[in-house]
Amino acid sequence: MKVTVAPNGTLRISAPTYAPLFMVKRMIAGSRDELRKLRQSHPTLELIDGMAIGKSHSLQVITGAPARTIKKSGQRIILYLAQADSLADDTVVDLARKHIITALRKEAKHYLPKRLRFLADQHGFEYSNVRFSHASGRWGSCNHAKMISLNIALMNLPFELIDYVLIHELAHTVRLDHSPAFWQLVEQADPDFKLHRKMMKSYSPSV
Repeated sequence: MKVTVAPNGTLRISAPTYAPLFMVKRMIAGSRDELRKLRQSHPTLELIDGMAIGKSHSLQVITGAPARTIKKSGQRIILYLAQADSLADDTVVDLARKHIITALRKEAKHYLPKRLRFLADQHGFEYSNVRFSHASGRWGSCNHAKMISLNIALMNLPFELIDYVLIHELAHTVRLDHSPAFWQLVEQADPDFKLHRKMMKSYSPSV
């Protein structure tokens, strides 16, 4: 059984289809402290007036509005807060997150497929298709069918780190492990991969 934290902070438990329900309940009952710590350690979305969202969007916060509302104007997401509202309120964060996800998904679908195709052609990789998600704790993944999944939060990364992740997943179309041979493939396409791999630790794939 595996426990993960969803982007909205809820806990998700996955188990084999043959696992009886009482075993899942027993695991929860015997791991409450660990589950609580896992939930508390989940990074929350911090809203800041003027913050960049992806490559071309931004958040504008206007306080003192009659009621809490949010709208999109061009590349700006405008959040109107009532006097009693706070940017740290869960309901405010959840409202903003929905619009942020929409903006990031739009940017990801516009940029990432073209960049992935360019890097694949440049370095001789082949993949079957590409899809997008945000409900994942990973930046990307690749399966045996060479289907590449990319997290829309990639649009929050510097361009060189986006390329590192794309190259990483393209290398998985050849090797689905992290063996020395895999990292050699990555290095051939990204000679600075060790630096980029280290820099990735400063970012979170959660939206």
